[in-house]
Amino acid sequence: MIDSEMNYKNKRGFNIKDLLAKIVFILVVFAFGIWVGQSVSLPFNQDSPLSIKLSNNQTPEEIKVDFAPFWDVWSRITADYLERNKIDPQKLLYGAISGMVKAVGDPYTVFLDPENNKEFELSLAGSYEGVGIEIAVRDEKLVVVAPIGGTPADKAGVRAGDFILGIDGQDTFDMTVQDAVQKIRGEKGKSVKLTLQREKKVFEVAITRDQIVLKSVEFKAFEGGTAHLKITRFGDNTVTEWNKEVGKVMSQGYKKIILDMRNNPGGRLDQAITIAGDFVPAGSPILLEEDASGKKTPFKSENQPRLSGYKVVILINKGSASASEIVAGALRDLNSVKIVGETSFGKGTVQRVDDLPDGSGLHITFAKWLTPSGTWVHDKGLKPDVEVKLTEDDIKNNKDPQFDKAKSLLQ
Repeated sequence: MIDSEMNYKNKRGFNIKDLLAKIVFILVVFAFGIWVGQSVSLPFNQDSPLSIKLSNNQTPEEIKVDFAPFWDVWSRITADYLERNKIDPQKLLYGAISGMVKAVGDPYTVFLDPENNKEFELSLAGSYEGVGIEIAVRDEKLVVVAPIGGTPADKAGVRAGDFILGIDGQDTFDMTVQDAVQKIRGEKGKSVKLTLQREKKVFEVAITRDQIVLKSVEFKAFEGGTAHLKITRFGDNTVTEWNKEVGKVMSQGYKKIILDMRNNPGGRLDQAITIAGDFVPAGSPILLEEDASGKKTPFKSENQPRLSGYKVVILINKGSASASEIVAGALRDLNSVKIVGETSFGKGTVQRVDDLPDGSGLHITFAKWLTPSGTWVHDKGLKPDVEVKLTEDDIKNNKDPQFDKAKSLLQ
């Protein structure tokens, strides 16, 4: 037995496939080290404040990590697993990277394989197949940040703040946002069953997937010279849509605006900065970015404000997150704009999106963002100046006391 075991270990230790795999890994690490020291392709204009170069202050040689356990497990899996002929080494690699990123402990720092990264980019562009909800992690549970108005999820009664306990009967405990998104999205016409918790009530809802085409800015006119501008998200085309609707507001002579960002889960920071810049003087700090060293850098508006003389009230709720909180916080701090509704979601960190050469992507939290007055909303949210709750009865009876309060404040 001893001789047999020794021979087995020796054969596996000098297996040519294992040796080649190790050589490939070293080359990949070396290439990655070169790549991270160079400019990264970001989904923002190169002249924007988010054109960043990755730092290479800590090279792989300076990190004292023993990779032997990794390769030992790799070798055992590929050599000993019962159905090893079905193993996809690429999936093993992506799984290892995902596990490493998840171990950071930040729900907003994530790795996306090429398929999921492509879906993410499509959602920013405004079209995908699914049910129409944005989700995140809160208190170690999956939570609905916001249902998108008019989508299957919204019509099925899904609400901001609902915890997702199950997807098609599978428990979501310890499930990542990316895994949940992959399970919830799917082919148009097919259904998905969600187990939701709202306060103490647990219930199931079946939702039929559809093509989700997102228009991010909507304009409605009301009596008394009041314009209702609703921003549902900050995607690739939000500023273009915003400019079109603001043109209507200006040409038709409206002077009062209800800026509605309820159930707006956020999105692209550059789009939020541009829109906030339509209300505040050029050069105003829309937010402060605080890096790991505590250094604060202001992100300033660059465009001339077209709506600076308008009376404005902002609507938010617990589905308002990230970029929508940035806009609301900036307008309150800089223009003393009143905020009506409910305390927002509270996402006060900024993620950089790095597209990797193989089509995968890394979303990495690299800074906090603060309102111009220095408030960090993370896990606390923005508290409204006038709190107005929207009840289930209001929704059933098609009433909107939050909107009614905003209108009254503009009179």
